[in-house]
Amino acid sequence: MEVAASAGALSPAKSKLWIVVFAFCFLGLLIDGADLMLLSYSLSSLKAEFGLTSVEAGSLGSFTLAGMAIGGIYGGWACDRFGRVKTVVWSILLFSVGTAVLGMTHSYWQFASTRFFASLGLGALYVACNTLMAEYVPTRYRTTVLGTLQAGWSVGYIVATLLAGWILPEHGWRWLFYVAIIPVILAVLMQRLVPEPQAWITAQAERAQHKANGIRQATQKKPDGMFKLIFSDPKASRMFLLWALTAGFLQFGYYGVNNWMPSYLESELGMNFKSMTSYMVGTYAAMIFGKILAGLAADRLGRRTVFAFGALGTAIFLPVIVLYQSPENILWMLVVFGFLYGIPYGVNATYMTESFEAKFRGSAVGGAYNIGRIGAAVAPAAIGFLASHGSIGMGFLVMGGAYFICGVIPALFIRDKQFDPQKQ
Repeated sequence: MEVAASAGALSPAKSKLWIVVFAFCFLGLLIDGADLMLLSYSLSSLKAEFGLTSVEAGSLGSFTLAGMAIGGIYGGWACDRFGRVKTVVWSILLFSVGTAVLGMTHSYWQFASTRFFASLGLGALYVACNTLMAEYVPTRYRTTVLGTLQAGWSVGYIVATLLAGWILPEHGWRWLFYVAIIPVILAVLMQRLVPEPQAWITAQAERAQHKANGIRQATQKKPDGMFKLIFSDPKASRMFLLWALTAGFLQFGYYGVNNWMPSYLESELGMNFKSMTSYMVGTYAAMIFGKILAGLAADRLGRRTVFAFGALGTAIFLPVIVLYQSPENILWMLVVFGFLYGIPYGVNATYMTESFEAKFRGSAVGGAYNIGRIGAAVAPAAIGFLASHGSIGMGFLVMGGAYFICGVIPALFIRDKQFDPQKQ
């Protein structure tokens, strides 16, 4: 334990390096969130140009989330095997180039398959950024910093909203995807300026020592070997299963609503495109505030309490929007909703990383969270099906039930601060 503690401590010369790391990770999640939302704002244009049904349009979101799930699982393993920083860099390169190629597609299947491969990088980046940041930031304000980091996603939503409002009416959906090539610059700079965290360097040294002694570790294998290591530990396997369930219901609700909210405001509430984008900016601004406040509150009140409050609050408020919205109250309802549904993601990264030991943290977090993306992959197509047979609002009611379950599981079974990422 003493060795781990000394390895996890930063030298005085590097004590502020976490601020630089935070800046890169924040920008990384910003472009991750923006990239994800570009599809939501393009759905109406894609339906018209490719002649898609509502189910086919929703399935594009499902292809995205399926790619993110696989990318996240392998991204967590790559973090442990090759390094946190390297994984961030290659993830950005993969989805930036892949998303730009979407602008050159000319059919549903070309778009869907390209989106799937680009999304491998989207999923890997989320896991890699959070694992990297958790191992750099000082323990006393880890949740505050990681909660603020999650706000990068929401800032990305606003950037995507503004880009959509500027580019789509004048230049069409293809140019909205072409601009995604710009983040390649961020990847090049990060490779040059950010070193791997000490916790990972120490873990690599231990693996090298084991190898020299003739001991082959599961962490040197592919993800299936890592999962064997996780499931050989009863406590780790229990946490893995609980987090996979929680993540599944969280993402089923989050991505279902996120993918279809712009279409809901346009088609079922009758908003024009300009009004819709303005309302979505308000929703995402509230989400940013919710994530930052959640991080602050979690460092004082506990991760479990804040996470459950956000999830259960969202579960209650989604039916309120569907059943009681009107032109007079929809704006403040969206602001309250944005605040509430940002809270679980403001706490999620810290809560999960503190549930696993360093030797398999990246793989455990990446595996549990991205197995949970099965729920995320199903949700957009499920709402598309419900929209075809009823309404998008009906789908939102189902999403509220998912949020309720994802709040109850950690409230009952997952305690706070099981491991310190700078020491264990």
